[in-house]
Amino acid sequence: MTNRGKLLFIALSLIWGIPYLLIKVAMSELAPASLVFLRTAIGAILLLPFALARRKLRDLLPHWRALLLYTAVELAVPWVLLSDAERRVTSSLAGLMVASVPLVGAVLARLGGGTDKLGGKQVSGLLVGLAGVVVLLGFNIGAGDILALGEIVVVVIGYALGPMIISRRLSGLPTLDVVTVSLLACAFIYAPFGIAQLPRAMPSAAVVGAVIGLGVICTAVAFIVFFKLIAEIGPTRATVVTYLNPAVAVAAGVALLGEPFTAATAVGFVLIIGGALFATGALSRKTP
Repeated sequence: MTNRGKLLFIALSLIWGIPYLLIKVAMSELAPASLVFLRTAIGAILLLPFALARRKLRDLLPHWRALLLYTAVELAVPWVLLSDAERRVTSSLAGLMVASVPLVGAVLARLGGGTDKLGGKQVSGLLVGLAGVVVLLGFNIGAGDILALGEIVVVVIGYALGPMIISRRLSGLPTLDVVTVSLLACAFIYAPFGIAQLPRAMPSAAVVGAVIGLGVICTAVAFIVFFKLIAEIGPTRATVVTYLNPAVAVAAGVALLGEPFTAATAVGFVLIIGGALFATGALSRKTP
């Protein structure tokens, strides 16, 4: 990767490793629909003035179907399911499970016949990272978490599909405009449910801070970085960022929420980071 690509990759790894912790904190007092509404509304409000200043939002109208599809698979469905799942699983576990996104993305790329495919070495790197996830999960998942696991599986599929939609159907559109419209659409969808389920009393300072962090840093800033990363290194390789997110998620969960850090976690870290470096370093984008 170029130096620009490396910087974007590292920045997004850190930014998207934090949401699991913030979601866990916010879910102690908020409903999933309320959190999704607040997060997307904050992000949209921050980005809308800049998008309006460009005066090019009308250019997105012919692509409204792709925009709605992207909004559904990347925001509306995954975010509410992830929030609900974190009611029953730790933030560390949620972050680690999402590490399977690159492998799912690689499989979908092959099935979809796209040009951004993975060779044998790259798939091996992704499998090494996935093995790290398996080690980290171990036997800690009980029968009571089956629903939460199913929700996170849907999240993983959505996160893998999102970059493919961007690359194949939205790549020629301005990043800022696409992000803004997607956030607005998601906020509009969840507004009736999210507002109705808001707590009557003002949430605690920790919850308010978590919501603001999710909306500003993990949404508005993160999506701008994500789109630029996709443009720089391609959609499949961009999803490899989810192999480093779990390291941040676990570190934050252990340090701030007192979640357990075991020998399996240490081994999993090595496998995940090693797999990510191997897959990312070995990948090469095809030249038309």
